Amino acid sequence: MLEIIDLFKNELINFFSLHELIKLIDSGNYSSLRTWSGITGALSPLIPFIVVVEIILAFAHKKFRTSEYKITFFIYLFNRIVGRYISFGLVAFCIGLFSSFVIIQGSPTWYWFIYSYIVWEFSHFIYHYLAHKVRLFWCLHSTHHAPETMNLSVTYAHFILEGPYADLIRTSICILAGVPPAMLFAIMFIDGTWGGFIHVGENFIKDARFGLLGKIILTPSHHRVHHARNPLYMDTNFCNLLNIWDRVFKTYQPEKDEISIEYGITRKINAQNFFDVYFGELYYLWKDIVAAPGLLNKLRYIVMPPGWHHSGDHKTAQLIRSEYLKNQNITKKSDVE
Repeated sequence: MLEIIDLFKNELINFFSLHELIKLIDSGNYSSLRTWSGITGALSPLIPFIVVVEIILAFAHKKFRTSEYKITFFIYLFNRIVGRYISFGLVAFCIGLFSSFVIIQGSPTWYWFIYSYIVWEFSHFIYHYLAHKVRLFWCLHSTHHAPETMNLSVTYAHFILEGPYADLIRTSICILAGVPPAMLFAIMFIDGTWGGFIHVGENFIKDARFGLLGKIILTPSHHRVHHARNPLYMDTNFCNLLNIWDRVFKTYQPEKDEISIEYGITRKINAQNFFDVYFGELYYLWKDIVAAPGLLNKLRYIVMPPGWHHSGDHKTAQLIRSEYLKNQNITKKSDVE
């Protein structure tokens, strides 16, 4: 019985990222708060704490539904269990591999930090864009988009192999572009914390546009749009904190009052079934590969965007969105005439 209690206690400590904070309080020495590791250790419980507050507010507003949290927390537990046996150190590996090939040498200055953050956002944009545009990568990323509601627990809903894939791309680009490793870890913490927060639901923040601030940074409103399956919103807002690259590559899309967000993915899915949420896209990819005529078409299904079809009857997000915008323009012209 004591072992079960200890296991439960350790899981709670892990979920709330309390290890460093407990050490800090036990030591009674708060001088470490003047260091970066001390600050990150103290702030790490922030997102899990907001998750709990969000759930409490949902209860208070009588809007709490178990179904909105069940699968996302089950995915968290599954990843925790599997993660005990699968360990990836791709960030450290990429730093060691690419450090000798640095294109431009960085320095520990404030202006280099700004440069590094912009580079990081570019690397995140590339990873995230490919996760939507390459079928195999979408199979890893779709688990995060499967929930049909938005709340902070969605930040825990990830396929376990997506992290290593993301780290490989982001770290490689950053190191080659001269981002110092110490600065990279600091940026990863800041971006990871914000990346968790932007999944906050309407029970916590109803209108999450953030006024003028939303012109500069990516807000929870922008990320709600990113998680939508509405034709206008599909495959937009790939950035994490600075929305600069979405503006550069024309993937920026603000939330519109007249278009209510529909969360989830476009294929028919049982969002309350763990196996469909976690492995469904891999299953359908395999079915398409087996049914495809010829080796070249089989390979294309792996690398082409979701919705690509060997017959030419494509239903990719780009085509669906383009057709929607085209019809909107036709409607506007008709109204003017």
